[in-house]
Amino acid sequence: MIYLDHAATSPPHREVLEAVWPYLTQVTGNPSSAHEAGRAAKAGLDAARGAIAEVLGARPGEVVLTSGGTEADNLAITGIATANPRGRHVVVSAIEHPAVLETANALRGNGFAVDVVGVDADGLLDLAALDAVLRPDTTLVSVMHANNEIGTVQPLAEVSARCRALGVPFHTDAVQAAGHLDLDVTRLGVDALSVSAHKFGGLRGAGFLWVRGAVPLTPLLHGGGQERGRRSGTTDVASAVGTAVALHLAATTRAVEVPRLTALRDRLVEGVLATVPGARLTGHRTRRLPGHASFCFAGVGGETVLQELEAAGIVCSSGSACAAGSDDASHVLLATGLDPDLARTAVRFTLGTGSGGSDVDAVLAALPAAVATARGGGVR
Repeated sequence: MIYLDHAATSPPHREVLEAVWPYLTQVTGNPSSAHEAGRAAKAGLDAARGAIAEVLGARPGEVVLTSGGTEADNLAITGIATANPRGRHVVVSAIEHPAVLETANALRGNGFAVDVVGVDADGLLDLAALDAVLRPDTTLVSVMHANNEIGTVQPLAEVSARCRALGVPFHTDAVQAAGHLDLDVTRLGVDALSVSAHKFGGLRGAGFLWVRGAVPLTPLLHGGGQERGRRSGTTDVASAVGTAVALHLAATTRAVEVPRLTALRDRLVEGVLATVPGARLTGHRTRRLPGHASFCFAGVGGETVLQELEAAGIVCSSGSACAAGSDDASHVLLATGLDPDLARTAVRFTLGTGSGGSDVDAVLAALPAAVATARGGGVR
């Protein structure tokens, strides 16, 4: 099987599994306990938190360990918006993950005003529209670092400059960016950042929210006061250790991996556009994640193409794993101006650490026939 759905989840790295194993079998104390077993667990937890903070260029105490990106997004948006005394107004982009959009909708149901800022045909945020909706009572702006469905990387520096000029906290969902892009929070200019470990070789059900120390945060979970009172519940030490190892690997291999994946991506994009009639690239041509290639194929059903490719031994997706099986057109593709029928033909290939040139060759060999068959003009 050729696995090209790393944006949905990536296999855990061997180094992650090796680092986690002792915390599942030997160092099993509660890190909040005062005895020796608890102290050993806490030492591992502190080391993991410190390693995460080092990659971010942040302080360890600013890292809130969570169960993944969804919880981190929920905590950031609800926690910051409700703790900020300046008002009850939130701004998000139109192509955010449902973890952001649905949380913003929940705030709307609790009396907040929510503005959704559109994007252009490449999925880039409309900065003029952002300027138009920012106001004195804006409590939070949330714009993702890079999109999961179309791969477009957003202009965070420009968004940050606008937020800082008005004193508005700025959160970014960096779930897709974490394995590929720089996460230094000072260079990004953000006040909060969400990450999910399983997108870059960590464990499923693990992640974190980084929150700048001066930014107030209302907790979602109440109890024993773990994570400095920001996220109660016994901390999963093993998952934290795995997250730290995976993040460190991503940061230290990025100089080699990003050019390698970018070259594979570009060869895949050029090959698909050259060999599949009517293929349309979605997202920005160059300002996109290095291993991300997404297309629409007029006149087919995206799920039919996926089935044909899987029969050929190639696993990919039609977009967000959270929306798999839905007949609804992608809200991301609709926001870029595609009509619903074309949006429903989406196919996404996302490469990862184990991907190579032979995987691209296999896609380019199988995809034209898969699309032709889905259009009714090919023979299986």
